[in-house]
Amino acid sequence: MKNRGILMFLLLVLLVACTKNESIEISPEDYHASVDKVTEVMVHDIFSPPVASRIFAYPNIAAYEILVQENSGHNSLAGQLRELTPIPTPVESADVDTKLAALIAHIDVSRRLIFSEDKIKVFRDSLYTEWEEKNPKVFQASKDYALQVAEHIVAWMDGDNYKQTRTMPKFTVDSDNPSRWQPTPPAYMNGIEPHWNKIRPFVIDSASQFKPAGPPPFSMEEDSDFYKEVKEVYDISNEITAKGDESEEVAIAQFWDCNPYVSVTRGHLMFATKKITPGAHWIGITKIASRQTDADFAKTVYAYTKTSIAIADAFISCWDEKYRSNLIRPETLINEHIDDSWEPVLQTPPFPEYTSGHSVVSGAAAVALTDIFGENFAFDDDTEVPYGLPVRSFKSFRQAADEAAISRMYGGIHYRAAVEIGVKQGRDLGKFIVENLNMHN
Repeated sequence: MKNRGILMFLLLVLLVACTKNESIEISPEDYHASVDKVTEVMVHDIFSPPVASRIFAYPNIAAYEILVQENSGHNSLAGQLRELTPIPTPVESADVDTKLAALIAHIDVSRRLIFSEDKIKVFRDSLYTEWEEKNPKVFQASKDYALQVAEHIVAWMDGDNYKQTRTMPKFTVDSDNPSRWQPTPPAYMNGIEPHWNKIRPFVIDSASQFKPAGPPPFSMEEDSDFYKEVKEVYDISNEITAKGDESEEVAIAQFWDCNPYVSVTRGHLMFATKKITPGAHWIGITKIASRQTDADFAKTVYAYTKTSIAIADAFISCWDEKYRSNLIRPETLINEHIDDSWEPVLQTPPFPEYTSGHSVVSGAAAVALTDIFGENFAFDDDTEVPYGLPVRSFKSFRQAADEAAISRMYGGIHYRAAVEIGVKQGRDLGKFIVENLNMHN
C-alpha cells in the first residue's frame, strides 16, 4: 500500500512536470489582440492622429525584427529604416520562441508609448501568467530576449526628435492674414503638432520629399478658383444634408470621420466622444485582410509593419505641408462670407486644411496593402462597428482610399484640391516606400 502511494506521488510529480513543459502556441489572433489593445488604449488616452501613427509603427517594427532572425523569407529593416541598427541576436538557445518573443516585444514597446500603462500591464500580465504556467523555461528565455530587443528599439525611437517637439512653441495664429488657418468651433483648439515635420522619417528622405503642388491662390472673388472650391463645399453640404437619413454621402462622411476628439456641447456642458484615428482605421483594415487571407503569424506581422510605416511617413509628409500652406478651413470662410449659421457634417479637426490628412494617409496605406495582398482585394470593412456605424464593402484598397478622401468634402472639412492632391501625395509616397523597402524575398 505504501509503495502504491509513492508510485502515485511520483506519477503526480511527473504529470505536473509535463504540464509545465507544454508548447506555447502563438497565433495571428494573439497578435491581432495585442494591436487591438493598443488601439483601445489610444482611443482612451485621446492621441492625435500623427502621434497615434508613431505608436503603431515602433512596436510592429520590434516584433518584425525578431521574426526575421529565423525567417529566410523576410529581410531585416536594419540599414533600411533611418538610423536603425541590427537588433541583438538571441543567445544560442532552443528555448527562445521567436513568435512569443515578437509578441512580448510588441506589448512592451507599446506600453512605453501610451499614457495608461496599467491597461497594457493588465493585458500583459494575464498572458504572462498563462505562458509561464505552460512552459516557464521557454517563457523566460523568450521574455528576456524580447525585452532586450525592446530596449534596442526604444533607444532608436528616442532619437526621432519626438521628445524635443514636446517643448517647442505652440502654433501662432496669423489673424491678420485672411488665408491663414484659424481655430474652429466648438472647442477652438490650438493647432496640433505644428512641429511634426521635424520627426525623423522611417523611409522617405525628408518631410518635404513629397511636397505637393499648392492649393489654388487664395481669393474670395466669386470668379476665382479658390472661391469656387469654397462654394462647392457649401453647396454639396446643403445638397446631401437635404436628403436626410437617406444620404449616402453623409453616411460616407461619418464612416471615415476618425476624429479622436469630437467636442459635444449640451447647454453649459461640454464633453468628448472618442473614436479611432485615420491611421487606426487602416490598421483595422490590415487586420481584416490578414484574417481574410488566413495569413500566418509572420505575414500578419509583416502586413502590420509595412502598413504602419507607410502611415507614419504619410503623416510626417502631410503635416509638413499643412503648416507650410497654413490654409484656412471651409467652416471659417463659409460662416464669414456665405452663411453664418452653416455647420459642416463633421466637426472640423484642429489643424490647417491643406492637404487632407485622411486622403494622404489612405493613399499611402492602400498602396502598401495592395503590395501585400494584391489588386482588387474585395473586403467588408467592419472597423467602425464598435463606434455605432455599419459595415461598408469595397472592391479594392484603392477604392476604399478614394472614398476616404472624398468623405472629407462630404463632411464639409476640406476643399476638393486638398482631397485630390492629398490622395495623390499619399499614393506617390506609398509607391516610394514599396519600391525602396526590401522586406520580402
